[in-house]
Amino acid sequence: MTKKNLYWICQIGGWLFFVIAQSIFFQLNNSLTLNLIVSLLILLAFGISLSHLYRNAIVKFGWLKLNAIQLIPRVIFSTVVLATILEYSQYFIGWIMKISIIKHSDNLTIIVNILNLAFLFFFWSLIYFLIHYIENYKKVEIENLKWQASINEIELNKLKSQLNPHFMFNSMNSIRALIDENPEKSKDAVTQLSNILRSTLLMGKNKVISFDEEFKIVQDYLSLETIRYEERLKTIFTIHPESKHFNIPPLMLQTLVENGIKHGISKLTKGGTIEITTTINKQNLIVEIKNSGQLSKQKESTTGLGLKNTIQRLELLYGKEAQLTIKNLDSENVVTELIIPKNTLL
Repeated sequence: MTKKNLYWICQIGGWLFFVIAQSIFFQLNNSLTLNLIVSLLILLAFGISLSHLYRNAIVKFGWLKLNAIQLIPRVIFSTVVLATILEYSQYFIGWIMKISIIKHSDNLTIIVNILNLAFLFFFWSLIYFLIHYIENYKKVEIENLKWQASINEIELNKLKSQLNPHFMFNSMNSIRALIDENPEKSKDAVTQLSNILRSTLLMGKNKVISFDEEFKIVQDYLSLETIRYEERLKTIFTIHPESKHFNIPPLMLQTLVENGIKHGISKLTKGGTIEITTTINKQNLIVEIKNSGQLSKQKESTTGLGLKNTIQRLELLYGKEAQLTIKNLDSENVVTELIIPKNTLL
């Protein structure tokens, strides 16, 4: 059904309902006469015509764009004018037809009738403007959502473009350290890095990927870092089997692991351990990354590029449903907890 058809259905239906209600009221009071029926039919015809002309004037003069302060005086004045025209049109038609439509046509009766009709036109105006307000509000809301989605998409792409070079730079440093010391291992490292980059390029258009894919990247990354740090880096994985049913933003887990190595284990003479544990709580995936080291008070109040991007990406994708916290677990370990809601955005 088109808007035009709906308008006429409401227009004719509304006035017809009013006339029928008036007829029933007069019939119950035993005052419904032929002349009164003629008056009601005139009311129906002129009511539809005048309200339609009123609607055309509203559109032509741009009243739908006015604020309440500008609109209310115009509506009040228009409803009184329309009511006056409608009231006197009944007398005029009655005079032409040479019938008496209203028995008592004193000034007080005329004023009361005009006020009643003015209220009717005012009610018509209220419905008309309310419908357009709701319609325009929905349009604005949809446009805002589209605009926000575009901004989020641009921001996510920007964050991804920052993360990929950051990741490559650190990985290449690991390989460079191996070339002179162990050429064979450096070849293996290049193979692992190529696997990671290939996976990264394939997932570049996705906002999220499966946890299994992300975890494989982390394992390859830690293999590179294990070659670099040798006995100074140990890894422990405790992965809940249901973790595979969750999705996670690309390179997010790798960024958090890299942060633990860079700011924790790399600063320790004896090295340390990276432990990754996943659990399922209700509809959330909880990823806990524990690394050796300590988070200083200065580090607690500031974050590097990787962690800043991680927080921004979580806010853009999940709002308040996702959480990221990092804190000292004890005197020797730092724990990073990532909470990801279950989703299907691929």
